[in-house]
Amino acid sequence: MADFQYTAKNLSGETITGTLTADSKAAAIRILEDKNLFPIKVIDKSEAIRNRPGRRSVKPKDVGIMYGQLADLLGSGVPLLKALDSLIRSGGNKNLVELLKEIKASVADGQSLTGAFRQFPDVFPPLQTAMIQAGERASFLQDVLQSLADFLERLDELKSKVIGSLIYPIALAGIGSLVLMAALVFFVPKFESLLVNTEMLLPTAIVFAMSHALRTSWHILLMAIGGIGVLFWGLIKSDTGKRIFESYRMKIPLIGNAMRMVAISRFCRILGTLLANGVPLLQSLIISKDATGSALMAVQIEKAIESVREGKSLSEPLRQGNLFPPQILAMLTTAEESNRLDKVLLNIADTVERRTNRQVDQAVRLIEPLVLCVIAAAIGFMAVGLLLPIFTMAGSLGK
Repeated sequence: MADFQYTAKNLSGETITGTLTADSKAAAIRILEDKNLFPIKVIDKSEAIRNRPGRRSVKPKDVGIMYGQLADLLGSGVPLLKALDSLIRSGGNKNLVELLKEIKASVADGQSLTGAFRQFPDVFPPLQTAMIQAGERASFLQDVLQSLADFLERLDELKSKVIGSLIYPIALAGIGSLVLMAALVFFVPKFESLLVNTEMLLPTAIVFAMSHALRTSWHILLMAIGGIGVLFWGLIKSDTGKRIFESYRMKIPLIGNAMRMVAISRFCRILGTLLANGVPLLQSLIISKDATGSALMAVQIEKAIESVREGKSLSEPLRQGNLFPPQILAMLTTAEESNRLDKVLLNIADTVERRTNRQVDQAVRLIEPLVLCVIAAAIGFMAVGLLLPIFTMAGSLGK
């Protein structure tokens, strides 16, 4: 069932607007016709809300803060509608406030908080709405909201840490690339006229060819780079491309292992949080599959879903992908046997996060010298290409 907004004419020619509930748009039109109304426009209310401008620009950090505030209000005995009204009046992110107004109106109309959140899947993904639904059904909504607040805070800290650590290497690579292009465009041509009659060695020929291409065919190079970028983007967006790209990425020393452990930590955190908040194992696995950020791990989790659906263990399909370390698999096996899977998963997530943070720091520190080495090698190659014929010519004159 869905809510539909309609604009219709009655037998007297008057325009009537309103909302009705039906299984589909066609069913809504039939209901209007049975009431002797002639529909002019019938739209899904949830789609109309989702497609309004600015709805997608709500940061997970703001959503996490909202969850924490709502949990505090509910824990203090404030009714849900009053708690939502308090959050609206407290201000904050304007787009989130507008969403909360729509959510409050839906709850006031008798809809559950889960149903109201599900109108905005771009802001409240299935991972969060499933936990909220379990909290509503089992009467521990406050605990679920606090868990979500803590979970989103952890994710935001990890994301901010990685992005903050990569700012310097990215800026260094960008500045180095600009310096190289400027040298090829303005500096190399001056040497080209001086060395026109000398023997053209391979490094010199490559440098001059790059300079000539950049000066005369920059638009073609730009289109070629754009085309390659579009093809690469389309490849990594496809399921097959994601798996191929990730399989190579996992083989990078230190960086690959750090990214693998981040995905494992996220999977354990999400699955453990869902199970701890009353979401069934099968549904928790389905939600966790698309929330790990790893295409290879999603394939293994899909196999685990089939295994659980058939009444088998969870750990055995995960063992086949060689993504999970043996010690983590041993802990999962023991947790399944002792029926303590949720607690063990959260403990694993805490332990892996601590280790992964150190690995991420090491990987990021490794990027800086790599970028410097690449830039130094490029500048050195250009210098060799320009100076080698001069030294050769000087040696010939000396003889």
